[in-house]
Amino acid sequence: MIGIVTLGACSLPPAPPARLAGPTSTPATGASGATVFRLPGRTFEPLDPFEQNRALGRGVNLGNALEAPVEGEWGMVLQEEFFPLIRQAGFATVRVPIRWSAHATRQAPYTISPRFFGRVDWVIENALNNGLNVVINMHHYEELFRDASGERARFLALWDQIATRYSDLPAEVVFEPLNEPHGTLTSGVWQRLFEDVLAVIRRTNPRRNVVFTGANWGGPDSLRGMKRPDDPHLIATFHYYLPFQFTHQGAEWVDGSNAWIGTTWKGTGNQRAQIDYELDQVARWAKDNAIPLWMGEFGSYGKHADIESRERWTRYVARAAEARGISWAYWEFGAGFGVYDRARRQWNEPILNALIAR
Repeated sequence: MIGIVTLGACSLPPAPPARLAGPTSTPATGASGATVFRLPGRTFEPLDPFEQNRALGRGVNLGNALEAPVEGEWGMVLQEEFFPLIRQAGFATVRVPIRWSAHATRQAPYTISPRFFGRVDWVIENALNNGLNVVINMHHYEELFRDASGERARFLALWDQIATRYSDLPAEVVFEPLNEPHGTLTSGVWQRLFEDVLAVIRRTNPRRNVVFTGANWGGPDSLRGMKRPDDPHLIATFHYYLPFQFTHQGAEWVDGSNAWIGTTWKGTGNQRAQIDYELDQVARWAKDNAIPLWMGEFGSYGKHADIESRERWTRYVARAAEARGISWAYWEFGAGFGVYDRARRQWNEPILNALIAR
């Protein structure tokens, strides 16, 4: 989410945590003593970042699950059946928001829970087994946003563990170091911290593609305040939720959003021109910096917005991004913005058709 709070913090009815399935493969121990997760027959072969970005294509976020404080607390538990459904619907990628900071010790060496690592292993394995690219990120690290300096060592240590564990997985696994930097992570502070975490990742993953974003919540103007790091294996990202009064009308986690209920998106010339202008600006930055561009989140909250407006907006943003060579991942699969209705076990056809251009 842009500018107020991060996405996924929806006020959803609590659900009891489900029994968590584990991966079918057993992690091995690397030469350094760190645990490395390996899948039989799958090894890393580098991909050009532009080629990888084209392969990311049309994706969907598995939101409200692993970035909740506890999976299930926000009403979403990932199920094995989701992955073939996503692939068969025409999506190429899943982005997996993950709150690693809730599953690691507060004291050095900041060890991530083996059980939680196993759950992420299971997600990655299911995605790959269904022919999906998988982007794993760090989501809702609230302590870092409040105190970038005090949390720096822990942030780097968490990524050292994550990068080491997944260093042998194929290039279809992409790392995104942080979702929507904000707070004490101003542009300059985030620029330095990203370069530090990139150096940590490069110790074990010298050629894996890594996602780079701007500060200020990662909005479409955020990259313009950043300098492209000197690394050949990067994909830039931004999130798009404009006009915010339409996409977040009635969102319980946004102060004052009830006043926006009833906002429509008709697709007028001015409305389309505004989207075109904003996407042109971020696409120009990417071209000037010779870096591929991925729209890692976009979507509209479905509790109050009319479905006709949602369909029009979704279709226009998706096609406008594609026309500029921007791959994307819709927010999100099966919760408040969802393209899939888990209760009815059916796709939200207007949104799915808008995304996949049926």
